[in-house]
Amino acid sequence: MSADPHPLELFVRTFELRTPLSGSDRQQILALPYTLRTLESGSYVVREADAPRYCGVLVSGFAYRQKLTGEGARQIIAINLPGEAIDLQHLFLREADHSVQMLTRGEVAFVAREDLQALVRGSSAISHALLVQMQVEASIFREWVLNVGRRPAKSRLAHVLCELAVRLDAVGLAAHYGYQLPMTQEELADALGLTPVHVNRTIKSLEADKLIARDRRRLFFPEWKRLRDVGDFNARYLHLNPLPSSE
Repeated sequence: MSADPHPLELFVRTFELRTPLSGSDRQQILALPYTLRTLESGSYVVREADAPRYCGVLVSGFAYRQKLTGEGARQIIAINLPGEAIDLQHLFLREADHSVQMLTRGEVAFVAREDLQALVRGSSAISHALLVQMQVEASIFREWVLNVGRRPAKSRLAHVLCELAVRLDAVGLAAHYGYQLPMTQEELADALGLTPVHVNRTIKSLEADKLIARDRRRLFFPEWKRLRDVGDFNARYLHLNPLPSSE
């Protein structure tokens, strides 16, 4: 019987999508002390205004970043997948400027911020990998701003569905661009700047055009190229081509 994978193994693989790591670099990351916790959907991983103490790494499940208006309206600003670090943005900041909650039930490996900071300061290669990852997160934020601010509803939804397909496929969690959608229509609405009713109509429109097919919450894409065109989707902003660590 094979041993269970190391909880930080997918974290390392996520770095390696864009930055090569040596065997020594990999071992240093895997040697980080961590506390593994199972969190239910809706649980807070990071709360706005708190002083960050840990950097959580998603081992399984999904999470989302959010900001609230003064009146309590929610905007989902990013989705985190298994293998991704939840709180690199606050690694060297004193106060969290947004919240992160679990989108689904899942496991999170909590690494003390001081341990990750020490690792970054002690290894130029790992520091480079973290910097690249944070730049990619910023690139995704920019695309989401464009998506919500300028694309029509049908394109917004198609774009996010395409993005999730490509990101999940990159870490081996999708099959032929089909996957279990981890978001409710209400959550999609908060990510797209639409109402749940508008999201429901838009999903039905994509289905009627045979751009998506559904089996409950599992999605399939029989016309991937057409869906990509409708969503104005180009994966360039995901930067999935690894670069030499010296670049």
